[in-house]
Amino acid sequence: MATMSGAQQFIVLPTRGMRAGAEHAALAGFLNSMHVATASRTAFNVRGAPGLTVRVLDSIHEDGAKLVEIAPEAMVALRTQQPGLRLVPVVYYRPAVVPRFAAASTPRTAARTTAATIKLRVVSKADGGPVAGAMVVAFTDFAHRVGAQGTTNSKGEVSLRLGAASKKLQRLYVYPERGFWSGLRKGLTVTSGTQIGLEPVQPSFTDCLRHFYGEAPDGTGSGVTVGVIDTGSGPHPDLQIEGGVNTVLGESPNDFGDNGEGHGTHVAGIIAARGLPPRGLRGLAPGVTLRSYRVFGKNKPSASNFAIAKAIDQAVTDQCDLINMSLGGGAPDEATRVAIEDARAQGTLAIVAAGNDDRSPVSFPASDALAIAVSALGRKGTFPKGTTESGDVAAPFGTDKNNFVAGFSNIGLEIDLIGSGVGILSTVPGGYAPMSGTSMACPAVTGFAARLLARRADIRNMPRGPARSDAVAQALFEAATPLGFAPKFEGHGLPR
Repeated sequence: MATMSGAQQFIVLPTRGMRAGAEHAALAGFLNSMHVATASRTAFNVRGAPGLTVRVLDSIHEDGAKLVEIAPEAMVALRTQQPGLRLVPVVYYRPAVVPRFAAASTPRTAARTTAATIKLRVVSKADGGPVAGAMVVAFTDFAHRVGAQGTTNSKGEVSLRLGAASKKLQRLYVYPERGFWSGLRKGLTVTSGTQIGLEPVQPSFTDCLRHFYGEAPDGTGSGVTVGVIDTGSGPHPDLQIEGGVNTVLGESPNDFGDNGEGHGTHVAGIIAARGLPPRGLRGLAPGVTLRSYRVFGKNKPSASNFAIAKAIDQAVTDQCDLINMSLGGGAPDEATRVAIEDARAQGTLAIVAAGNDDRSPVSFPASDALAIAVSALGRKGTFPKGTTESGDVAAPFGTDKNNFVAGFSNIGLEIDLIGSGVGILSTVPGGYAPMSGTSMACPAVTGFAARLLARRADIRNMPRGPARSDAVAQALFEAATPLGFAPKFEGHGLPR
């Protein structure tokens, strides 16, 4: 179907909630006619406005939210016909993992000679073997992001154009794909042939998560269903995914595995990995029924609010007790807010990462009043020396001075809880890797919430409604222990 000039994507919402319902029969019928247009892939004609059409791209319910492509003229006519409709712009969110540093410009050099290029080699500290596929970022001026970067080849080598045969770096970052801890060196002078050793990941290593929670017994979390709304989860030997859906427009609904980024698989492992050290990793609640809802497209860095709202709605339909949302950063939007509100009204509690913007205000959707917002905690000694995690150590420190609020973590009075989020080991496609962010702190809290709910048959047996969601949240808050940070940093504290 041809579209009018200036057409944009919007989400059509009923007057209240995600569905019109019987109390708004006329509006429900109108939305149903739009749903028919979606199924038949035909244009929806705006009554009373000849020639004006709406392209309905996707639908959550027959009488509920729609994703549409609409021109301004048709938008005006649509509002005239159905003044109770809400038209919400499409916005995008990103995973709440700590971003990697990158060079914005290269050092100046008088001549582009071979001598201006320095070849580094990244190797395993265990056996000296090459580490391929690692991103290496060298800064000669970190404040202005001046430097060079590249990815190691099969020999673990990377050539960096640094403007001299020998160069003192303010900082050198190494980001491996998997199997190794990252590297951070400061004040390092490099020449061609300089080797950088990385520490291999050992599943038996006691990271921040295992320091506080240890290894969960088999079956922990049994009877609880958890949905992970993310980049997709699995497959991985340590994960058992019971089902899910892909809500990305134009992709197969059955393709709810990892989209290639690894983030959702890492998040899922923190909650429910079933492996056992030293060969595997175990999450906080390995006995839960785990479901994956992919809202990020293949190798895409962002997810639309429509895909997220549709995933939340499906998780409620699938009777998830908890949904984990390690994402955020977009402008607050009504579609996501309404989806979280409807979920809570139907007994499903959303636990959301606060964001990683270096003490900025809590990002949306964690800032929503009905979401459980989670900030990130780290602990000295739970990651090897010389890793990027050392750069996350920042005040304030807790009553135990080894505990700190991660330097990247967003904060504010919306924070409900704090979770382990610095140097957390978990599952990724093809193996294991550490990651940091409120993205990791969020599933730590979700995993604990699943443990707690599994022990509380009195709450599980409540009718699925707002009182049940409130009871889960209250039990979670009551289980939290303040660690000596102010409420704006930790809310009620660390669930234990």
